[in-house]
Amino acid sequence: MGYLLVEGGRPLSGRIAVEGAKNAALPACVASLLTDGPIVLHRIPQLRDVSTILFTIGELGKRVIRNGPDLLIAGAPLSFEANPYSVRQMRASFLVLGPLVARFGRAVVPLPGGCSIGPRPVDLHLKGLQALGARVEERDGAVAVMADRLRGCRIELPFPSVGATEQLLMVASLADGETEIANGAIEPEVIDLVSLLRKMGSNVEIDGRTFRIEGRTSLSGAEHTLIPDRMEAGTLLLAGAITGGEVTVEGVEPGHLEAFLEALSASGLTIGEGDGELTVVPRGRPGPVEVKTGPHPGFPTDLHPPLAAYLSVGRGTSRVTEGVFERRFTYVDGLRSMGAQIAVSGRTGSITGVKRLRGSSLVAPDIRAGAALLLAGLAAEGETRVSGLEQIDRGYAGIEDKLSRLGAKV
Repeated sequence: MGYLLVEGGRPLSGRIAVEGAKNAALPACVASLLTDGPIVLHRIPQLRDVSTILFTIGELGKRVIRNGPDLLIAGAPLSFEANPYSVRQMRASFLVLGPLVARFGRAVVPLPGGCSIGPRPVDLHLKGLQALGARVEERDGAVAVMADRLRGCRIELPFPSVGATEQLLMVASLADGETEIANGAIEPEVIDLVSLLRKMGSNVEIDGRTFRIEGRTSLSGAEHTLIPDRMEAGTLLLAGAITGGEVTVEGVEPGHLEAFLEALSASGLTIGEGDGELTVVPRGRPGPVEVKTGPHPGFPTDLHPPLAAYLSVGRGTSRVTEGVFERRFTYVDGLRSMGAQIAVSGRTGSITGVKRLRGSSLVAPDIRAGAALLLAGLAAEGETRVSGLEQIDRGYAGIEDKLSRLGAKV
């Protein structure tokens, strides 16, 4: 298990650029299954999860050529059965299901993470495919889907699920007639997928949370540059803020981070906005704020743990309510071991700030909790060891190098 050693108490400063968005890269790679034409993607982040999705589509027959941040995916998919290992490694790999059904009329894809029977996030995907005319069976931890023809229809999601919206956008692009997706997710990464699908020839219209897709008989190749990673941008801004330093993040889209920036401003941070860049200027310890995560344009759930780390060295008591992912509080035990005062009741965490955290030995339980522990280590007295580097590397490309360039001792 890899680890990072962080010497705390060093204010960060300087300028740093963000990668392309991981959560845009994954569905963009999967969308290549919808066509035999070449898909050229730019600003691809160097992340483990991207490597996993590329392995998945490569196993399905696509030819993948990668040159740094540039990616070419070409050729026809040759198999309708996804590799069990890669799908179970990462939930986003389940997105291959719809495109395979649209191309082959059938698909066999393992349930991600070995999901058990009962309510699961992927149920929204399966119900949407059934509404389009597919038959769904479960076989030994996998889903088999068959469809003689996929016919457009109206699908209303009970929750604006990002994954389900992306799945249905892709499959509807090759269905007969018009499909309407109501209450869909409008995260920037979903809109970026729509941009790619349009370049491939899909006819997609957006009205609020409603998507209307006129199916095509085939799609073509396309070239596309990914949007910037707003989660990485937010985390790097917080790295500056928690250490009391002035950090500028370049290559960002401020409009993708409005709710996050409002929370930072409410805590007392001064935020400067330039042409594609954001700068944080701390003014002492952060003041208390109340935040509830939710679907975009609400506060992003992935920035909840890093924000909590920042608030743990603030003044007064802040409250963060998780409205998306109930298991988001995996960072709490680690921060408590560093001296943070956090109480969790239901889906709300009450964070009473302390003047200083102390270094500790920690394990990153997941991507965003790992980022929170790393930020806490930057601000703590002494040395902090964060094990489970492979978790952090799933969402942050070369994070140790970027922090070092800002003055951290990592």
